[in-house]
Amino acid sequence: MGRRKKGDIVNGWLVLDKDVGPTSTDMVNKTRWLLNARKAGHAGTLDPLASGLLPIAFGEATKCISMLVDAEKTYTFTIRWGVQTETDDREGAAIATSDNRPDADRIRAALPAYLGTVWQSPPAYSAIKINGERAYDLAREGDPQDIPERQVEIHELDLLDMPDDDHARFRMVCGKGTYVRSLARDLGRDLGTFGHVADLRRNAVGAFTEQSAISLAEFTALCDKRAGHEALLPVETALDDIPALALTGEQANRLRNGQPVRVLNFTSPDDQTICVMHDQKPVALARYRAEMVEPVRVFNL
Repeated sequence: MGRRKKGDIVNGWLVLDKDVGPTSTDMVNKTRWLLNARKAGHAGTLDPLASGLLPIAFGEATKCISMLVDAEKTYTFTIRWGVQTETDDREGAAIATSDNRPDADRIRAALPAYLGTVWQSPPAYSAIKINGERAYDLAREGDPQDIPERQVEIHELDLLDMPDDDHARFRMVCGKGTYVRSLARDLGRDLGTFGHVADLRRNAVGAFTEQSAISLAEFTALCDKRAGHEALLPVETALDDIPALALTGEQANRLRNGQPVRVLNFTSPDDQTICVMHDQKPVALARYRAEMVEPVRVFNL
């Protein structure tokens, strides 16, 4: 007899407005405990320094995490000029200083070089694995690694304001794998000084925005009233930006059994990931190819 799984079956998304301080894993563990949920995970790490949107998936929503990790994200952040730190944010020790301070005109003139497809070196203190070990673990052990450059997409980058000569606030819309800390480091060097992230907030992840977010304190209060499920969004909310295809009950059952289904008069590029629906509920994440719909991840809803 198999071991009985612990926890309740909970399906959906919690869009948590994370405070500065706790880790993303801390928040997953805490909210999972509050709901007594059997399964949970998050869609994109937020550093302890950062606040803002942390989408947490429960149950069948965890099958959509990869889609949300790849989604467009929006950040607002402040760069502190004149100081380079070992972590490229305010938590690290200062390792270099400069008296140079860029003005608003110089900053705006430098920003277009960071738009589009650009090369970026991740920070030495990052979660990237090197020979099976996290880069931040190696750095903390005194062996920081030079991580190879990688291409990232930055769609928008704007200077919002400058509270004083030492600080500048920005808004950025970017694709997956983009490090705000790397941008602060590189932009500081391009402007003839140093820079690190003084504060950081994630404002949007794919279809999730601040309007749908809830703080941990608010969520805890709901759970104390046994109303925590009221804060959850449907599984398919994370899939709003991919094509949807409605199928008949017979076709949906074939997909649930792992069998492909032929669909005519559906316009989509080959190898496009789509969300298959039946009776207004998600059936599967599927791949469309040459009039055939092939299941990739089947939902048990």
